[in-house]
Amino acid sequence: MENRYFSIEESLADISGKYPELIALLVNKGFAQLKDEKKRKELGRGISLKQAVELKGLNLEKLVKLMIKEIETKDDRTDITVIEKNGAGDLRVEGLLPCPVRLPLLERLETATANMSSPVSLELKAASQGLGWLKDKLSAGIEAKDLADIFISAGFDLFFDRNLMEGFRQQGVFKDSTGINELNSVFKDTGVDLLDPVGDYAVLAVVPAVFLINRAELAGRRIPHSWEDILSGEFKESVSLPVSDFDLFNAILLNIYHQYGREGVKKLAVSLLKSQHPSQMIQQGGRKQSGEAAVTIMPYFFTRMAERFPHLEFIWPEDGAIISPIFMLIKEDSLPAVQPLVDFFASEEVAEILAGQGLFPSVLPGIDNGLDREAGFMWPGWDFLRNENPGRIIDKLTKEFNNHLKGVG
Repeated sequence: MENRYFSIEESLADISGKYPELIALLVNKGFAQLKDEKKRKELGRGISLKQAVELKGLNLEKLVKLMIKEIETKDDRTDITVIEKNGAGDLRVEGLLPCPVRLPLLERLETATANMSSPVSLELKAASQGLGWLKDKLSAGIEAKDLADIFISAGFDLFFDRNLMEGFRQQGVFKDSTGINELNSVFKDTGVDLLDPVGDYAVLAVVPAVFLINRAELAGRRIPHSWEDILSGEFKESVSLPVSDFDLFNAILLNIYHQYGREGVKKLAVSLLKSQHPSQMIQQGGRKQSGEAAVTIMPYFFTRMAERFPHLEFIWPEDGAIISPIFMLIKEDSLPAVQPLVDFFASEEVAEILAGQGLFPSVLPGIDNGLDREAGFMWPGWDFLRNENPGRIIDKLTKEFNNHLKGVG
């Protein structure tokens, strides 16, 4: 059973903080201190799950399986509760939510929709499930009137593919009604303009791709501090890439292409040692296995789990963390009925969850994203996204990347 949720090296406090549904299970397994919030914070942070299980003489593998099952059962229960309650809704919200923040957002959404005058249907799946189900819907030739009222997801391919959302956008279907007309200082100070000049797309936050360095695998090489360093050839077959994280990997391909052309995509393929989920890397990195990647490209969120390992070092790229924006598209014909939902997603409450729990920097002014002033971002810009066809480009780049891995081309 694949564990995409937590690392066994994370503390009990961190794991139970992200997944409160695990508290009862862990208490039942002998960790009675977790029942009390104060003790949970005091005791839980000082011990990892692995250490705690060893102290109790429990079977780690079996407990992890139980924990994953409980998380996924809660995940399913949350979806069923929300969708069944509003299943015949007049207003529809569809898309993906990042895994670290999905449950708290769904719980608050259930409260937010309870008092709305119109019923609401929510189909917001975990980002790990990918957008295939939504692309299939849109590729079936539906008309604008059949679209959901709000779409939310990270990534470029769905929103800028001219055969999908971009085609509807060009028909004037969408309008940004968030009222966000000024950016958070982390974007404003670094010259990254995420405000759509045409007023169609809204951006709520971003998923940054950063570096985690395994110093035990550097073999005398200097620590890379930029994407240019990664592509230099010095890290041939030494990099782990989040290939299975489609939104982020597509953003990496698109930005590398925009910055360095097709030659950059080829060099990126040459650097690949393995495709690995960040949580797997952290578990293996924690055991200091040899033959691991010297550099792992991962969402900023996962660096939080690596802080306890002295041989792992987090680097924010000097030329900017490549970002996969979390977009929101609002159907103009659905306004003003859908505006309360728009206001919810554009609220400080949601921004705090995104920035605080997910480490997804929020665009909302005044939110503390916890980043240094010099932390920059890399993204292709609105002109590129509108003048090119990112959906088609991503398809071509994916094929080229895979061909280079096979030694073709």
